[in-house]
Amino acid sequence: MAFLRIFLLLSLLSLAFSHETFNSHVLPRPLILEYPENVEIQFKEFAEELRLQCTSWRFAAETNNFSPWKTIPQECVDYVKDYMMGRAYSIDVERVSKEAGVFAKSVKLSEDGKDAWVFDVDETLLSNLPYYAEHGYGLEIFDPVEFNKWVEKAIAPAIQPSLKLYEEILGLGFKVFLLTGRSERQRGVTVENLNNAGFQNWDKLILRASDDHAKLATIYKSEKRTEMVEEGYRILGNSGDQWSDLLGSSPSIRSFKLPNPMYYIP
Repeated sequence: MAFLRIFLLLSLLSLAFSHETFNSHVLPRPLILEYPENVEIQFKEFAEELRLQCTSWRFAAETNNFSPWKTIPQECVDYVKDYMMGRAYSIDVERVSKEAGVFAKSVKLSEDGKDAWVFDVDETLLSNLPYYAEHGYGLEIFDPVEFNKWVEKAIAPAIQPSLKLYEEILGLGFKVFLLTGRSERQRGVTVENLNNAGFQNWDKLILRASDDHAKLATIYKSEKRTEMVEEGYRILGNSGDQWSDLLGSSPSIRSFKLPNPMYYIP
């Protein structure tokens, strides 16, 4: 971690100069850094403590134990980056998708074609990690203008385990509803992005209409699920990266939370 290296260097410089007696008549001599015997141990202990603290923060965020939060902690930027860009995030997504698939295969579908699975879009089917890599992995306050510019490019890649699950769900005979917080104005680019990423043949793509924009995501998505139920659908599964994708009225029989430590949507 960059700031840890800087911290260590400053500490060593401080130690070096603390042993230097200033004499104006003595010619300058090369700086010699004397490493205290336990500095490496202290550095490792500090780094491990930070890693544990950031892991604890991520756990609390993922389990919805925090009040609404706007940004990740400054000291956890490198931790979140390493998690999202490394194998850990991939393993977590793979596990969630695998368990969702096991459940989907265990369900006996009715013959009336009313058994449904709901998918969120962002950080559930499509990854916006290229955008967040340029914005501190969640350290910056969310800027809807800048994010919408990214959405308009329609180049967000598929989250591969989610694509595999999506295809399994379709193959099993579920009705597939995509329920996203994106605006209805973004329907065209969203369809383009989904298709290019491999997501096709859904039954309905639901986006925020003009009168939905002032609603919290939990309320908006609850209302849309309730409309599905009123139309006779049984929501058996629901996949999303935010608790607001999953909680509220008309919940699914089983809900599957994908990891996302970069942002929180109430």
